[in-house]
Amino acid sequence: MSSPIIASVHDVSKRFVMHKEKSLKERVVNFRRSRQHRDDFWALRDISLDIGTGSTVGLVGHNGSGKSTLLKVIGGIVQPSSGTVRRRGRMAALLELGAGFHPDLTGRENVYLNAAILGLSRAETDRQFDEIVDFSGIGEFIDTQVKFYSSGMYVRLAFAVAIHVDPDLLLVDEVLAVGDEPFQRKCMEKIAQFQHEGRTIVLVSHSAEQVGSLCDRVIVLDGGRVQHDGAPGEGIRILREGYEDERRAVLKNPDGSRRRLALEVGSFDVETSVDENGLRLVAHLGVDVNEPVEDWGVGFSIESSLGMRLYNMTTFDDVTLPTSVGRHELSFTIPDIRLGPGQYLINVGLGDKAGRNYDLATPAGTFEVPGDDYGNGVLALRTSVEVEASGAEARAAQVKLS
Repeated sequence: MSSPIIASVHDVSKRFVMHKEKSLKERVVNFRRSRQHRDDFWALRDISLDIGTGSTVGLVGHNGSGKSTLLKVIGGIVQPSSGTVRRRGRMAALLELGAGFHPDLTGRENVYLNAAILGLSRAETDRQFDEIVDFSGIGEFIDTQVKFYSSGMYVRLAFAVAIHVDPDLLLVDEVLAVGDEPFQRKCMEKIAQFQHEGRTIVLVSHSAEQVGSLCDRVIVLDGGRVQHDGAPGEGIRILREGYEDERRAVLKNPDGSRRRLALEVGSFDVETSVDENGLRLVAHLGVDVNEPVEDWGVGFSIESSLGMRLYNMTTFDDVTLPTSVGRHELSFTIPDIRLGPGQYLINVGLGDKAGRNYDLATPAGTFEVPGDDYGNGVLALRTSVEVEASGAEARAAQVKLS
């Protein structure tokens, strides 16, 4: 049985008008021809989707794809040019840094202002005030004008207010990336609590790992249209392919031929085999050195299909690589892969110690870890289990959890 719909978007498009005039003179001269001196930019085109109660939906896409505009349309901050949007329940939105805050008011005054905008009465805000300030962690600055706040302090206070209005629907844009790591962790814990309570969350993020770990549904936008709406793993794969296409486009000359880099990933191949130690992985990398580069190295990382970074290493500390022009072959061997069943991605990057990046393959290759019906998870660790049973000697067994 499907869950009730908390937000519905039907056939929504959004147009922004971009005028070409740059000066007062141009505006006066072209007064009666204003429509000829503007460009219509369609941020959204024919978007239709329903968001069920209790779901966590990630909106992802390249810069300019329309994800933030769609979030604002869902929240009623931006009105669509055509189509309809329906919502029910109490909504809290954390969309832009400082939105709903007045810079000349203190943090205390802005808590009451922002809470009122989000639907709380003064009495309700009085009851929640201490918890809001405690969660934000900026109690000593609560009576300071917010125009003196850092961006991180803005986000702390805004998020604290948003989550304490008891929302049925929480909208979160990329602003959480501004906070420091401990506060981001606190926010993620609060979002996890909301999920457990059956609240609905719609978030915009550029982090594939964040989207993969939090969301049960991913919507990929491209040019204002829905490119994918469904499983997070497939959505992240489509997004990665788009980023790789963009990277390849940047590396092309005006005539369409590929621009040659000083260092390039020439070939990549992954082999896996099973021996007495477990699953063995060998990755073969061919690097084309087209121009001599001093102190160059290789970055090698493994990610889950949902974008979680599991392992990362570079050759800078332990390996000196040849600077001569030509194809150089490298092999990376992991004798015992201790990962749970599933598909994993290998990323390869080429750079030098000066910080210059030359080439990047994301992913360069993939591999599968087989599994059974007895366990799953990211790690597959060998565990020693000691059993003491009545009338029997204690015995130890090696249990492989994958």
